[in-house]
Amino acid sequence: MFAKTKKKVYLLLDPDKDASAAHHLINDFIIALILLSTLSVVLETVEKIYEPYKTVFKLVEVFSIIIFSIEYLCRVWSCTCNEKYAHPFWGRLKFIFSLGGLIDLLAIMPFYIPLFGNFDFRFIRLLRLLRLTRFFKLGKYMHAKGVIFNAVRSKKEELVFSFIITISLIFVASCLMYFIEHQAQPGKFSSIPETMSIIVTFITVGYGDTYPLTVMGKILMDCISLLGIALFALPAGILASGFIAEFKKFKNQKNICPHCGQEIE
Repeated sequence: MFAKTKKKVYLLLDPDKDASAAHHLINDFIIALILLSTLSVVLETVEKIYEPYKTVFKLVEVFSIIIFSIEYLCRVWSCTCNEKYAHPFWGRLKFIFSLGGLIDLLAIMPFYIPLFGNFDFRFIRLLRLLRLTRFFKLGKYMHAKGVIFNAVRSKKEELVFSFIITISLIFVASCLMYFIEHQAQPGKFSSIPETMSIIVTFITVGYGDTYPLTVMGKILMDCISLLGIALFALPAGILASGFIAEFKKFKNQKNICPHCGQEIE
């Protein structure tokens, strides 16, 4: 009975493709709450929005922390259902110090432990969005005509994943730059959304009238500029490989007899 309950909890938090609708519903709820709490952290930096709705932001924060705390404890308890963490003690310890375990822990830790200075670590919760990739393990694709559509369709999972990575890194970089430059330039780096527009300017057109003044800010901006090149090259490479594969298929289909299925020499 105890083992069955633990297995059910494990599947509720990490449903597989054969899991019931209830399992996926709970997982979707967690994803929605991650998005809501992340949006809340970003909008809190905009005074015009934050001041009139302080109570709403506080309720969202408390509610999300309660749910994430319960989720984290349930994950630590049920992780032994996974063969990687099968040992009752060492397995749980391994899970806690795994990448996913650390991200889960960092997402709730700031609420319970006093922060060092004025630096807010809640933006790390954004990394939890990477869990969305579990929903992009698509099985069958719809049949469609056209090499271009087929190329995009065949690389849909990779393209969506690269898009999520790009958006997540822009959010994280904006949060970091805001906390580094806000005190030095409160007028220009006034909020995370404002900082985000500056970051996007740097990684797209490559110039702007606003730039970091602190040493850490300049180092971060250099890294962001280099990262921007890689982020734009990634989907281009994915599409290129998709086009090559589809053109090869198209060429092979032309050399196959439609009646007998044999290759035409």
